[in-house]
Amino acid sequence: MSLSTHATPSGYLLPSIHSAPPFFTEQPNPTTQSTATEQWIRLIISYARHRKLFVLRVEDAETPGSEWDEILRNERINRRILPDHLSNVMATMVSKNLAGYEPAKQTRSALIYWRLPEEWAEVLYDWVVSVGQLNSILTFYDITDPPLESALTNIPVPLLRKAIAILGKTGRSQMIAIADGEGVRFLARSK
Repeated sequence: MSLSTHATPSGYLLPSIHSAPPFFTEQPNPTTQSTATEQWIRLIISYARHRKLFVLRVEDAETPGSEWDEILRNERINRRILPDHLSNVMATMVSKNLAGYEPAKQTRSALIYWRLPEEWAEVLYDWVVSVGQLNSILTFYDITDPPLESALTNIPVPLLRKAIAILGKTGRSQMIAIADGEGVRFLARSK
């Protein structure tokens, strides 16, 4: 079988490596495995960005029909990534700060950083400025479920917290206790 790119039903173009049966199994040669892991990382991040997916679970490798199914298996060559292999790829992503285990202190579920937390902080701040909410208090719900869909729609709260904390370090956000939980005030950039 020749290696070729393939478009998924969601419109994502799979790279030709996805047609290679060895891509789906861990390789005994460390150099070969390292290269394959890098290919998996690029594929996962790119696909997550394409589909706006934030969470990858080891169980997704075993679950037919999961939102990750298009890349974790290739029915054309009857292959899928095994859970242990996916777990190792996720561990590498976490070690390179391209993902973060969520919840912490477990290794089966990770937030995928198709934008780094620092990039999300800038997206968040730019959005707050664009909707005229500087110096207003917003709840997490206001940000993750705005009236008009934004780049922040459905962002997981742990990732949102990281972005807010980054803005806090630069004096552009402040956490506020409000009646029904937490809110955040966004402040103008200091000159």
